[in-house]
Order: sequence, then structure tokens, then C-alpha cells
Amino acid sequence: MKRITIMLLAFLSFSFLSEPPSAPLKLALLKYNGGGDWYANPTSLPNLAKFCNQHLGTNFSIDYATVEVGSADLFNYPFAHMTGHGNVVFSNAEAENLRNYLIGGGFLHIDDNYGMDPFVRPAMKKVFPELEFIELPFQHPIYKQKFDFKSGLPKIHKHDDKPPQGFGLIWEGRLVCFYSYECDLGNGWEDPEVHNDPEEVREQAFKMGANIIRYVFQQ
Repeated sequence: MKRITIMLLAFLSFSFLSEPPSAPLKLALLKYNGGGDWYANPTSLPNLAKFCNQHLGTNFSIDYATVEVGSADLFNYPFAHMTGHGNVVFSNAEAENLRNYLIGGGFLHIDDNYGMDPFVRPAMKKVFPELEFIELPFQHPIYKQKFDFKSGLPKIHKHDDKPPQGFGLIWEGRLVCFYSYECDLGNGWEDPEVHNDPEEVREQAFKMGANIIRYVFQQ
């Protein structure tokens, strides 16, 4: 039943490529325990929804849903976004719920808002102990949707001044989790006065975000 719920919503969402659904869909923000600021970048998802509605023809609500990792409500949203700077802790039940969600057709985008990496990797290892994050090649379809990113993720914020990297967890041939590291797409999606990023930088962040959304609903 959970798989059917996710895939039905994904099908309805996919219809935006030809005709937008009448009822707005919501993007989901993942709420987790451990003390990390899961609530960072509060304007990012509304702005991404607006960009996708304008450039992809989607019909997303600008009011995103906040969903706890262990909640059954997670299965109502084909796309979940996770961000923050600090600690991430999943209980056994939460890890199992997130695993079932991802195996059942859901998708998780993790965006390191700086300092999240040491915590999110062991947390996701609890979800998929048999999988490792792999760096996706620049030729991966997620970089070649509506917009073409020949060199992979754009660099939005400096962080440790490392090149941005896109990692994935692949379950039975399907990318179920995309992890953007040393990039900070979510900061680029925020209102312009929050970080005062150049408009061309924000535009690159939005275009990559739109690629992720389009990729999710075309799988």
C-alpha cells in the first residue's frame, strides 16, 4: 500500500510534463533528531517550487510539508529534502521507515549546509547498511534534464573551498538518494537578501534544483 501511495503521487506529479495536475503538490522537508538544524534555509523550498512552476510547468504549492523521518506521512510525498549543519540521528524505527520509503519509490535529496557530512553518512548507513555513497559521473542523467551541467554540481558557497560533489545511493539500479556536498544548493534557493549571492549564482542553484525535481518524477 505504501509503495502504491508513493508511485501514484509520482504519476500525478509526472503529468506536469504535459498538463499540470489541478491540485497543487507539496515538496517535503525531512525533520530529524540529533540536534542538527533540519529547519535551515526556510525560504529555499518555496522558492524552488516557484522556479519549477515557472520553468518546468509544475504545480507545486509554495507551502512545503514538514515530515518526521519516522512518520507514515512521509509516504505521501514522492520527494523529500534534507539539510542542516550538524548532528543527525535516526532511531532503528526511523531508519526502517526511511528505508521502506526509498525502496518503495520515494526519493531523498540531502543538501549539506556545511558540517553535516560526518553525521549524515553514518545515519544513512543505518538506513542502507549494504550500500555506499558513490560519486555520480558528470554524464549522469540528473545533470542533464531541463538544464545541462557538463561539470556536475555548481559551486554555490565556498565552505572548505573543495569542488562540489554529487553522491548517490543506488538501490537495485535506481538512484534513491542524491547527496549534494560542498555545494549548498539550498542556500542558493533562499531569498536573495539572506546570503546576498550574485543572481547568476542563484540561477545556477535553481536550475540544478529543477533538474533534481524533473529527474525524480521521470524515473
